[in-house]
Amino acid sequence: MFKKILIANRGEIALRIIRTCKELRIPTVAVYSEADRDSLHVVFADEAVCIGPAQSKDSYLKIPSIMSAAQVTGADAIHPGYGFLAENSGFSEICEESKIKFIGPSPDMINRMGDKALAKETMKSVGVPVVPGSDGVVIDVKEAKKIADVIGYPVMLKATAGGGGKGMRIVRKESELENAFQTASAEAEASFNNPGLYVEKFIENPRHVEIQIVGDQFGNVHSYGERDCSVQRRHQKLIEEAPSPIITEDIRARMSEAAVLGAKAVNYEGAGTIEFIVDKDLNFYFIEMNTRIQVEHPVTEMVQGLDLIKQQILVACGREVENLPQKPNGHSFEFRINAEDPENNFRPSPGRIEYLHFPGGFGIRIDSHVYNDYVIPPYYDSLIAKMIVWGTDRQHAILRAQRAFEEFTIEGVKTTISLHKQILANEKFQKAEYDTSFIDGLLNNK
Repeated sequence: MFKKILIANRGEIALRIIRTCKELRIPTVAVYSEADRDSLHVVFADEAVCIGPAQSKDSYLKIPSIMSAAQVTGADAIHPGYGFLAENSGFSEICEESKIKFIGPSPDMINRMGDKALAKETMKSVGVPVVPGSDGVVIDVKEAKKIADVIGYPVMLKATAGGGGKGMRIVRKESELENAFQTASAEAEASFNNPGLYVEKFIENPRHVEIQIVGDQFGNVHSYGERDCSVQRRHQKLIEEAPSPIITEDIRARMSEAAVLGAKAVNYEGAGTIEFIVDKDLNFYFIEMNTRIQVEHPVTEMVQGLDLIKQQILVACGREVENLPQKPNGHSFEFRINAEDPENNFRPSPGRIEYLHFPGGFGIRIDSHVYNDYVIPPYYDSLIAKMIVWGTDRQHAILRAQRAFEEFTIEGVKTTISLHKQILANEKFQKAEYDTSFIDGLLNNK
């Protein structure tokens, strides 16, 4: 077992990791920026080291400062959480060279699955279904037009190094392609320092379903079933649920088999997610792999009865992955509570929390780092809490979530709580008749 783990992250995920480490009796080191001096992850870690000013580039993304903190405190492992450096192969490599265990995949695994075009080729090579499109990065608009003519419009342009909706454009006809290509490429270069794009068929009104996998150092990979992440706004997830209400046991088995095949193709180690889109006929296609723990991992934990962070740590120190039955127990939702104003185009709403009350009761879990009088800084992601709800079935979980949101109170800043209440009251959501365009339709019909 590790002697000490440094958490190279902040907010709720840092606190989430600290809690598991305490249960494993592993001392922890929190790193924090000057803006996060009063955050709960700093309070509850065994040690804490300030690594720089508020801006991420000067703190949470500054590898030399994080490595110095690890060496000074004697940490022999680093957990990157999600975001920031979690999928940075250079950081993983530096940890390897410094004889500090990166709790995640190797640099090669991150590179092979982090590059979307290369990941797609890897999946195709082992028989995993992929969306029709370019074999790799397209050279220019001329090549993109040739591919679009073959697979047919509409098509999607995607940044090969992308994420979070950056460098993505839907093109519905040839006359739109050149402008969309140039815009997406420029956005990709600005966001990821890589202008490369690939082209794929755009699947109309799909569901976004992902498989949670964990791989160990012995070549074992286990699937822990699926999550439905189709309730999104601008490619950013708002609500996730497990199991997916459209996935049958047969399709779950086939998707899980495909995900395990893909992960084994790169000898994957650690927690990861294989993401698929599912069309109206329940055909599924690989779109990307996330080589880290996901924000929405708690819904899988709730229906599978396990701690995924614990699994990450155990496989990182040489244990075999826990092989549990895939059949989910009950139903779970995760609602992301963001400091944003849904009535004003989701404008970020940093500031002081004047009053806070979290809901409770059986089947309700809150993952958060905020508290009364906490000041939400303007420098980071707007996520301030996650409400995870478990019920015996989907309808029970919805009723429990509605009850919990009656209690959930945050004053002083705008949040997405009101939007979640609106979604839960929506008849189509209650009947699970939604896809990735659901939120846009809901907001446009207000």
